[in-house]
Amino acid sequence: MTDFTEALMAPARRELLRMRASEDAWEELRHEGDAAARLRARVLWALQFDRRPEDRALVRCLAGQEARTGDLTEEVKLAGFLLAEFRQPEDVWLQWRIKRAGQDTWCGYDSEYLFAAGVERTVALVRAGDHPDRDEILRLAPESEQDLDDWWDETRSWFPADPADEELATWLERAELVGDPGLVRELLDRWAADRPRDRDTLDMLLHHLPGLGAFAEAAAAQRERQAFSRGPIEHAAGFRRLAELERRAGDHVAAGAALRDCAVALRAVPGWTGIGLGHSYVEELFLLAGVADPEVAGPAFAEGDRHARAMPGLAPSVSEAAVAAAERLGERSSAEHYRARLDG
Repeated sequence: MTDFTEALMAPARRELLRMRASEDAWEELRHEGDAAARLRARVLWALQFDRRPEDRALVRCLAGQEARTGDLTEEVKLAGFLLAEFRQPEDVWLQWRIKRAGQDTWCGYDSEYLFAAGVERTVALVRAGDHPDRDEILRLAPESEQDLDDWWDETRSWFPADPADEELATWLERAELVGDPGLVRELLDRWAADRPRDRDTLDMLLHHLPGLGAFAEAAAAQRERQAFSRGPIEHAAGFRRLAELERRAGDHVAAGAALRDCAVALRAVPGWTGIGLGHSYVEELFLLAGVADPEVAGPAFAEGDRHARAMPGLAPSVSEAAVAAAERLGERSSAEHYRARLDG
């Protein structure tokens, strides 16, 4: 193993050994808000590379808890895959719980997981039962065993059995999940080193850099990203995001310039004051006014105020930002106006 995989997998292997030693420890895996997400993830990672026949009950426990999240995370998919690898038809019901746990899983969790034990075997079991969702499950069945085999071939490539075959981007996501910013930075640099600065590369950088506190670097990536914008809404949203990153990096002049560019882009968006992007633009104006020097803060507040007063249904966060900025700038009547909108 490389140094970074060992840094992530050594704690994972220890947790798996602990879970194998005593079922009493499984109580710690319970979805409670979700303090156990990191622990469940580590156990799942260890099982990906060291899965035994006697682990089925533990995998079922993990899959059941992941189903409670309602999200379509890597860990949810990994739990479903590990469960599917046991090829037990009766696991269709637990796979169904994952599938119907939320909107994301309903749309993005492969129906083939339900029939992993074999189409014919699983369909026979479901038909023989009286589950209230029986007909709905049967409608999801693959057309043939060959279709299921083809799915298996592709799915196994997503979850390799050897850590050396795992994607670097996956290790990066795992380092972020366990809260190791130094390792995230190292892996992000390795991942980006030989890649072109295209849309996908920049999106990946923008996903991770703000979490590392690298706001100036993220702002530079967002400026590059603007060249790949498609349509006025994405263009305007990119400038609003750039303004936020520049503000958080401490470059308030650049943040103001990005907001002016955003305003220009919004002119091509009909009815922009009534959509979320418009509200977030106005909120960013107020947030900048709340921290910048007067020569930047004054015009930013005036522009935000001009639009916000005509906007119905301001989100509380927008009004809160307006109150804070108005008080900072000594705009008492404006502060009272937005405070009243908050209370109303």
